[in-house]
Amino acid sequence: MLELVKAGGWPMIPLLLLAVVALAIIVERFWTLRRKEVMPPGLADEVRSWAARGQLDPAHIESLRRNSPLGALLATALDARHRPREQIRERLEDSGRHLAHRMEKYLNTLGTIAAAGPLLGLLGTVVGMIQMFLGILDQGVGDVNQLAGGIGKALVCTATGMIVAIPALMFHRYFRGRIGGYVIEMEQAATALLDALDSKVAMAARARAARGLAPAAPVQA
Repeated sequence: MLELVKAGGWPMIPLLLLAVVALAIIVERFWTLRRKEVMPPGLADEVRSWAARGQLDPAHIESLRRNSPLGALLATALDARHRPREQIRERLEDSGRHLAHRMEKYLNTLGTIAAAGPLLGLLGTVVGMIQMFLGILDQGVGDVNQLAGGIGKALVCTATGMIVAIPALMFHRYFRGRIGGYVIEMEQAATALLDALDSKVAMAARARAARGLAPAAPVQA
């Protein structure tokens, strides 16, 4: 393995560094984007029970906002609960974009590694081929086996670049899809919370109307 790294020349150094950075990003994103960290189990049901009991004081909402990305989106919905439904939807979409951007941290770097890896590998191969042909120009063709070995060593960089880029691209697409799925589920949870709040308001309004229409007690002589 060390011989292959030496054969690739100096372009192998940035390729190996990119491999280390990509591995670190993949591990970090797997840890950060765990489902229980993004969407804690039972949180949406707990918040709906808060709403049913009327426990929507600012302290509860602020603690919910710091809980998780799902908690932050539900807190946004609760903050805007007295506004028209269209304005609430706009607030949720805006908050969802911010949360998605936060969850996509380092993914641009991972995508850059996926794009730059093959180019760096190709650069190393081109540099190696140039050096080999310059040697042929000075010393002649010489041994054909040695020439084939030189070409093989020059291609080491291209292979390394692909080895770095392919997993980086695959995990970049995977994390983007995972985040998109999280955002959709969080928006559905926020919509369900708003529906629960609307039904509570409607029930309260019907109860008030029923009390207002109740027949007056008969006056006894």
